[in-house]
Order: sequence, then structure tokens, then C-alpha cells
Amino acid sequence: MLYRNIQISVLIIFLSTISFSQNYNDALRVSIPGLGASARALGMGNSYISLSDDGSASFFNPAGLGLVKKLEFMGGLDITSFNNSTKFFNQTTQSNSSQTKLDNISLTLPVPTLRGSLVFGLAYNTTKDFVGSLEFSGFNNGSNSKIQSLLDTDIPYDLYLTDDNGNTIINGRLNQSGNMLNSGSLNQWTLTGAIEAYKNLFIGTNISVVSGSFNSDFDYYEDDTQNIYQGETAPGYPSTTDFRTFYLKNLLKWDIEGWNTKLGFLYQLPKLARIGLTIQFPKVYKINEDFNVEGKSEFAGASVTLDPEKYSDKVKYDITTPYEISGGASVNLKGLILSGQATYIDYKEMEFSNGEGISPTYFSDQNKRIKNLMSPVVNYNLGAEYTFSDFGFRVRGGFILQPSAFKNDPSDFDKKFITAGVGFLSDGVIGIDIAYAYGWWKDVGDNYDSNVSRTYQDINYHKVMLTTSYRF
Repeated sequence: MLYRNIQISVLIIFLSTISFSQNYNDALRVSIPGLGASARALGMGNSYISLSDDGSASFFNPAGLGLVKKLEFMGGLDITSFNNSTKFFNQTTQSNSSQTKLDNISLTLPVPTLRGSLVFGLAYNTTKDFVGSLEFSGFNNGSNSKIQSLLDTDIPYDLYLTDDNGNTIINGRLNQSGNMLNSGSLNQWTLTGAIEAYKNLFIGTNISVVSGSFNSDFDYYEDDTQNIYQGETAPGYPSTTDFRTFYLKNLLKWDIEGWNTKLGFLYQLPKLARIGLTIQFPKVYKINEDFNVEGKSEFAGASVTLDPEKYSDKVKYDITTPYEISGGASVNLKGLILSGQATYIDYKEMEFSNGEGISPTYFSDQNKRIKNLMSPVVNYNLGAEYTFSDFGFRVRGGFILQPSAFKNDPSDFDKKFITAGVGFLSDGVIGIDIAYAYGWWKDVGDNYDSNVSRTYQDINYHKVMLTTSYRF
């Protein structure tokens, strides 16, 4: 068995690197809006803050709850599929992942009043999913590698890929491959109240308690497919002759807690139009993070594995998201509803705070990076619905645009969705709605350093949503 004395100083550096692995991508993960939890809304491109006349108002516009006249129960589920075509050193690899989940349960209770309306609602919504995947493989002809990028940590040393002074004979020209699978979601219980404060003017607010999880499993390999490194990677250890493979697994797990509140307004021109406005106050998420690393090096006659107990870390911290200010309007033209809305989000307002096991100066630096790299955006939603009144049948279509949060990103990196849906409402009592959303955008990712081992990703996203409702 191969054995070396532990380099304590280098180990401390590595554990610090793990502890301080949080960056703007983690903040974006919980800050970019999801697709909600209503099939009718999704079919109309989520252009719904001026409509919101059902239990989903708890998510879109709490003021809309004041339009509900009957006791209503609503529930639904969705199926999500994420497909990633990744180009890496001129090689293209396909990957996909999927997830099925309950996304909505709500109960809406109108309170009898002499004038106007007073309505309360309790809802459970899945507000965002974290489904994702990535696979790549290609030969990197450059003089760089993940092994070299980790020389300021203890990993190459512990895997017998360096001499006693931390130097390595590895100098790139390796086949690099990997696969990543992400899963999880954000869920919230929401208590909503709405009143008709003045004739046809509705005001509502809510408070939500959030729970959720995020899991990421990333396997990374570097293989000497051209038999370049035939000598000893660790001089004095003959069993390290003929290097074959370097393997590294990163396991990231989040347990998420938090809360948020939203204020909404809705004005109705009876049988003609509605205007909606919402203010989503910053959401505060408490992240309990568990990060683990496993690793292995393989030679012609031996292999070495990392001690997983050494390479693990648990930290806690908060992420605060930006304000979201939305305004929209809809018109009803003899059964044809046309709706549009816009949402302003300044991603420079994202912030890390209250770190446990993390240096305050590190989060200060990350918050500065957020302000330097991010920009304000305006999301757009458009939707239409036509009702065949004789049959209670509805058809819908919509479009969603979520511009990239990064400064100067080309439009290819903007998230775009086309949506469609149908619905059936029987006697104003039983409703069944189905929606489909197709999304597409591009992304890039660096395995280490900048633009020396980069994946170019072409992403397609599919979501099918079913919602049923019953009004007493």
C-alpha cells in the first residue's frame, strides 16, 4: 500500500478552498424565477398578474385572490425534462434528466361581506425546479489539466501524482470527460389575503415559508489515452509508473429554508380589462451546505483513493435575492383574452451573508463580483386565451423571455419559452387544464481556470403541467 505523510499546510488550503466555493452561480440558482405552478397561467406564458382569478394568485398576484367568489380547491403536478447537447473539443455528447412532482395544492376561502370582497387562501407551490444534466468527452491538446489546477491543494499529492515538493510530470494532453446530474426544487407554503379596497380595486399580500433541496453529483475524469506519462508520477514509488486515469467526484447537497412576502394590486374594468402590479420583496434563503469530494488515481499496476473524511465540509450561509417589480395588463375581446407583463430584476442586488465556517472577507469579495458581473434585466411574458363558450373549452398560447443576468451576454444565453395549453371548465365548477412549455438557451462552463477546458451547451427544456380545480 502506498503511504505518505500528510502535508498539513496544503490540506488546510484545500479545505479553505472547499469552504469558499460559493459564488454568483449559487446566488443565481435561487434568484432566477421559475415557471410557477398553474397550467392555465403557463399556457398563457405566465402572463398572469392581471388575471390571477384562482388559487394560483398566491404565486402570481395575491390581489387576484379577491376575484374568487366560491370556495375553491386546486391541485396539480408537472413533468420536467432537461436535455443538454454539449460540445467539448469538437466532440458533441447528449445528456438528459427528468423529474415528476406534485407542484400545487391550494384552498381558497371567500368570506361573506356586505360590500366588496375578503378572501383568504392557503397554498403549497413548487416555485422552481433544479433539474439539469451535463456530459462531455474530448481530448485536450493543451498543456493544462485539472491535476495541474489542483496543485495548490493536497489532492494530487495524496493521489501520488506529484513528488514530495508538489511538482508533477503531468503537463496536459489528456482526454477529459465528465458527467453531472442536478436535482431538487424550491417549495413554499403561502398564506394569502386579499380585499376589494375600493370598487374594482383589489389589494392583496402574502407570506411564504420556503423549503427545498438541491443536489449535484459531478464525476470528472482525465485519461492518458496516448500513453504519454510512462514514468513515475511520484519519484521513488515504482507502482506509480504508467499513469492511466485521474478521477474526481464532487457531491454537493443543499437543504434550503427561507421566507418571502409579496404585495399585489389589481384594478378591473368590468368585462373589458384588468391591470396588475406586484412587488416581490427580497427572498431570504438559509443554505445548509454539505460538500464532499472523492478521488482516485490509476496506474498500470496500482490505484490510490482519497480519504473522503478528509475532503468534506459543512457550512451555512444566507442568500438574499433581488426585488422583483412586475406590471401587466389584459383585455377581454368577446372571449379572446390578450395579456402581457414585464418584470424588472436587478441581479446586482443578490447578496451572500451570515456565513458560518466562511470568512466574512470572502463573502465581501463575492458580493463585489456580483455587482461587477451582473446587470438589471426586464423579463417579458405574453399570453392569449380563447374560450369556446358553448363548450366551456379554452385554448391558450404564450411566450416567456428571461434575459441573461450577466453583463453583455449575447441573446443566445437568454432563456426563451414557447407555451401552449388547453382547458375545460364545466358549469363554472370543475376545471381541468393542461399546459406545455418548450424552452431553449445556450450556456458555457469551465472545468477549471478560464476557457482552457470549456463546455459549450445547447439546452432544450420541456415541461408538461396538469392542474385540476373544483369550486363549491
